[in-house]
Amino acid sequence: MPIKERLQEDWKQALKARDKFKADTISTARSAILLVEKTEGIKLEDEQVIEILAKEIKQRKEAMLDFEKGNRQDLVDESKAEIEILMSYLPQQLNEEEILNIIKEVASEIGADSIKDMGKVMSLVRPKVIGRADGKLVSSMVKEYLSKK
Repeated sequence: MPIKERLQEDWKQALKARDKFKADTISTARSAILLVEKTEGIKLEDEQVIEILAKEIKQRKEAMLDFEKGNRQDLVDESKAEIEILMSYLPQQLNEEEILNIIKEVASEIGADSIKDMGKVMSLVRPKVIGRADGKLVSSMVKEYLSKK
């Protein structure tokens, strides 16, 4: 079942179960998807939906850091719960070893041997890990890998 349909069904179920928090979280994600579809005049496929959900998760993680600085544990907990709900729609997350293997594979394919090649490596690694790994983590791992060469 496509992710958009799963979101629709889960949203309906959350409403029926009177789970306002889950329904609101899913509704926000669906709104972000619909906004892109309407502004660009296209019907999004799962890969593009995954990108949007990954952005939604990233926004919540960034907000969570601000909430922690402001000692707002209630909002931190709320953000964590939203992230957990949204993560359930993303593919299985990659561990660091799997990310490193992808980086090594791409670097050897294009002959990357210094930090100067970071942009090339990232442009090829990103599509392989989108929605399956945090972009900051991937970037730091690419930088670390290339600086050791």
